[in-house]
Formats: sequence, C-alpha cells, structure tokens
Amino acid sequence: MPETKGSVGSQGEGELPPIPGKRYFTIGEVSELCGVKPHVLRYWEQEFPQLKPVKRRGNRRYYQRHDVLMVRQIRNLLYDQGFTIGGARQQLSGEGARNDLNQTHQLLRQMRLELEEILQVLRR
Repeated sequence: MPETKGSVGSQGEGELPPIPGKRYFTIGEVSELCGVKPHVLRYWEQEFPQLKPVKRRGNRRYYQRHDVLMVRQIRNLLYDQGFTIGGARQQLSGEGARNDLNQTHQLLRQMRLELEEILQVLRR
C-alpha cells in the first residue's frame, strides 16, 4: 500500500498504532488510529448502525474507545477479509461476529500492545 498523507506509515500492513487511554477521540484521531480517511468514517456511520459517535456542539463527532475498535473491525472485514459493505454489516450483526477468529486475534493483539505501553509507563 503506497504511503499517503494521513496513512499509517511505520506500521506494516494491518498493523495499527495502539489506542491511547483517552475517553473521546476526534474524527481526525480515529482516522489516524485506524488508517481510514475521515470521509470514509462518515460514510461508514451511515452504513453500520453499530457505529454511532457522540455528536456535540457544531455537530462535531467524538468517538469512544468501543467506536474505534468497531472501526478497526469494519476496516478488517472490508479491507483485509474482502467483505462487501452488506457482507460486513451482516457479519457484524450476525452470529458470525461472535465466532470470528480474526476479530478475536485483532482484539488480543491490541490489548497486548496497550498492556506493553502501560508497562513502559510504569517502568519510568
């Protein structure tokens, strides 16, 4: 994948940066954390009922941690596993989502990275 402005550069394909321990994230931050452009995130909000960021003054979006994880799941289904929007929507809402091994591996990988980050902070 060619590197473009705003893309995740130093991480390899499918490797995304750890999610910081914040409560809310702007659309720009989620874009960086998930390797997806903001206009794509806005489109996915219309297509996936599971993705509902909080909207505050001026209609600004604020994503929570579970929204960021959902964006990563959607990205994985569409970009890595090759699902269509409809297929990804069905996968997320159906029984298959609970049994998806790739989803579980992705969440475990993310948790490990976050725990390693916490360990580094504690060692300082």
